[in-house]
Amino acid sequence: MSAGDRWRRFEVLSQRPVNSDGFAAENPELGLIAISSPYDPQPSLVLGADGRIVELDGKPEGAFDVIDAFIARHGIDTYIAPAAMARPDIEIARMLTDPSVSRSEIVVLARGMTPAKLARIVALLRPPELLIAIAKMRVRRTPSIQAHITNRADDPLLLAADAAAAVAFGFRELETTVPVLGDAPSNAVALLIGSQVGRPGALTQCSVEEATELDLGMRSLTTYAETVSLYGTEQVFTDGDDTPWSKAFLASAYASRGLKMRVTSGAGAEVLMGAAERKSMLYLESRCVSLARALGAQGVQNGGIDGASVAGSVPGGMRELLAENLLVMMHGLESCSGNDTLVSESDLRRAAHTVPLALTGSDFIFSGFGAVAAYDNMFGPSNFNADDVDDYLVMQRDWEIDGGLRPVTERAALEVRERAASAVQAVYRDLGLADYSDEQVAAAVAAHGSEDLSDADPAAVPGAATRILQRGIGGIEVAASLSRCGFGAEAERVLGMLRERVKGDYLQPAAIFDDQMRVLSKVTDPNDYSGPGTGYVISQQRRAEIAAIRQQRQVPELAAGKAQDNSRVRLDDIGPAVAGSDPAEVVIGVSPAFGRPLSVTLSGISCAAALAELVGGIEQAGGTARVVRVASTVDLGRIGLTAAQLSGSGVGIGLQAKGTAVVHRSDLAPLANLELLSTAPLITRSMYRELGRNAALRTRGLEPTAMRNPYTSQAITARYHARTVAMVAVERQCAEPGAKPVELRVGWADEEG
Repeated sequence: MSAGDRWRRFEVLSQRPVNSDGFAAENPELGLIAISSPYDPQPSLVLGADGRIVELDGKPEGAFDVIDAFIARHGIDTYIAPAAMARPDIEIARMLTDPSVSRSEIVVLARGMTPAKLARIVALLRPPELLIAIAKMRVRRTPSIQAHITNRADDPLLLAADAAAAVAFGFRELETTVPVLGDAPSNAVALLIGSQVGRPGALTQCSVEEATELDLGMRSLTTYAETVSLYGTEQVFTDGDDTPWSKAFLASAYASRGLKMRVTSGAGAEVLMGAAERKSMLYLESRCVSLARALGAQGVQNGGIDGASVAGSVPGGMRELLAENLLVMMHGLESCSGNDTLVSESDLRRAAHTVPLALTGSDFIFSGFGAVAAYDNMFGPSNFNADDVDDYLVMQRDWEIDGGLRPVTERAALEVRERAASAVQAVYRDLGLADYSDEQVAAAVAAHGSEDLSDADPAAVPGAATRILQRGIGGIEVAASLSRCGFGAEAERVLGMLRERVKGDYLQPAAIFDDQMRVLSKVTDPNDYSGPGTGYVISQQRRAEIAAIRQQRQVPELAAGKAQDNSRVRLDDIGPAVAGSDPAEVVIGVSPAFGRPLSVTLSGISCAAALAELVGGIEQAGGTARVVRVASTVDLGRIGLTAAQLSGSGVGIGLQAKGTAVVHRSDLAPLANLELLSTAPLITRSMYRELGRNAALRTRGLEPTAMRNPYTSQAITARYHARTVAMVAVERQCAEPGAKPVELRVGWADEEG
């Protein structure tokens, strides 16, 4: 083969989206290795005479960095440690997948294990075993999901409308951020209001610089936080002027004011910052998760997060992302399981990243499903975005899993969007923050994203944010304003969130509120999976809700179809069909429901038009057409053969209401044929005409070029099979087994008539 030769297949493959992704060869020196770097330490733990840890994963106490020191002092149960560390890795790995071993037993053992030990255990699990382990080890029984609600303009009307729609779809946490830091107070207020429209209990956060985020939480403008970042190497920690002790102080500050808080880590962060210390991503993340438990955090947002595509660039990266979620669960912490960063340009690959976790369930399957237009996601496009909502809802329905979402009608979505945007308009006017017009409200309600909004005053949002800070506006003031402005239900829900902060029940690990404001958590809704027949199973009510996607249709609606033309046909029975004697005759046999009650083929051509084209083609080639109804069967081959046996020429055409057509000859077996147009959705009027012409030519012994089904890359079966099933069901209802063929008189009405 010459150097210039290429296989055309490789040229085609090179254009596929997956080839836009970056893929790296493993390089432990840079930390570009997902699992089991040759430089990962061997697990070890040595206790001194006073019970103090004096060696951790191969390091003596004198060589501890800040992470080792904090974990050694606060993150390992030294009472459990000797027995836990003595257990073989494979034994613990098998316990993770053994239904007879309780999750609580494993959580207790994990308290006494070092980061290296934990990383080695989960590294032993193959993908199906990871899924089994996650199903058992997740903290909360009921799965849930978190949304990103942001926009490029920081427009408060759009933020509120999108938040209300997200809650209607089922999201129980909503996270916003800002392209401009100074806008954060306005975004927090808009999100707080929108999140309480329609249903109570959604938690909100504004992800910004930590001091500002804490300030917003203290003002009761947010109800949780998760962007308290942890890293697996000391260098990256100290580059940000942080230590485990400063993070522990921040966690305490949130908890002291009744704010739910988890930390954020994830594979790839240390690699991106050039300080991975030659360790595997899984080992470094194991350090982060052990540190999270030592800090007293409620949970961990991990699964790659901003570094997900770094993990995905090396072999085993997707497996590592699942493994680090499992590490969180083994520590008994809430798992907010990633999927919030677009991991690939390939739709297949990004789905493959998400689907395993959706099947197993997690405390939060997404730590940020982009519930806005991808271009409006100021965190960067998520692995799933607003354009993917229908796909996700159908996936839930396909697998009968609870992915956290519910179908919403367009009308219901518009109603909550309008109320949310109107509430923000009213509150901003009432508090003197900004004045938005009714036209701006209407635009936000209808908008897919900020590109659909008209030009707004660029000073409006910064001005509103400044006034919120200057006037000390917090959750109480927002609730009072909502009440004054006639939004009593929303005011009560905002106050309800404030009351829950005082009660503190939602500081339990993995806590969310359901629509009745009941706390579901590790304590009140513990995961009790222990094999088949146990754990979370969707109720019949929830199953019906998941099944009721807006795209599903009942049989009459599916069977009816919508014609591209107005052609109509009247087919009157005129008596039993008899065999003809005209050698130029072509008999067209139509199916039992053809024209009554089915009138539109799968391609959208009316049955009348399809029949007219066949007759026209026969006559164009000098033949004579006759039409009969074969009511005894729905089988196209039998219909075509019956027509051929009645034809004077011995050539006939079978035509089903769904549009499939066959040219048959009287001396052939039922399943044999001369020509077959089987892909009904792609058949055109000209193809029917050509088929009729070919049939007439065959009556004279000619062999015309047979018609062939056209090329297509459509998923024909997926698009049309539901309607095909409905149409065949109607055909069978109309069929009369044993009935003799009936001669039909054809009356035409053209498209104008």
